[in-house]
Amino acid sequence: MFHIVLFEPEIPPNTGNIIRLCANTGAHLHLIEPLGFDWDDSRLKRAGLDYHEFVEVRRYASLAAFTSAVQPARLFGFSSQASRSAFDVSYQPGDALMFGPETRGLPAEIKAKLGHDSLLRLPMRPQNRSLNLANSVSVMMYEAWRQQGFAGASG
Repeated sequence: MFHIVLFEPEIPPNTGNIIRLCANTGAHLHLIEPLGFDWDDSRLKRAGLDYHEFVEVRRYASLAAFTSAVQPARLFGFSSQASRSAFDVSYQPGDALMFGPETRGLPAEIKAKLGHDSLLRLPMRPQNRSLNLANSVSVMMYEAWRQQGFAGASG
């Protein structure tokens, strides 16, 4: 299926909501440290409800450790400053969708390494800065999964 990668996430309820999303879509969740919260934070657990048991969450010391261990088919990064629309991509199982920390987004050096074709944006009104992390991940996970005919879904 797909890999969701959170690079240095900062807000526990966002990560908890994304845990729940991954449990319901079959995506694998990967967290690049440092985390902006304690792993046992009650807000993380509350947002994830009882879905923690349905998704394996892996943590990595660096992005390089993630790519070495997982070797995703393709790695896409999401940024409000990207020029390529996220909806111009044909997603494939094995792709990794990476999102930056809530308050600062992906670092410039990571965006530069990804390059134009792998750096994507979600359309939004020009006067706004960004979308909520959990909302952005949800939009993109469902788009990628939709392109695969919602493989493995019931109903």
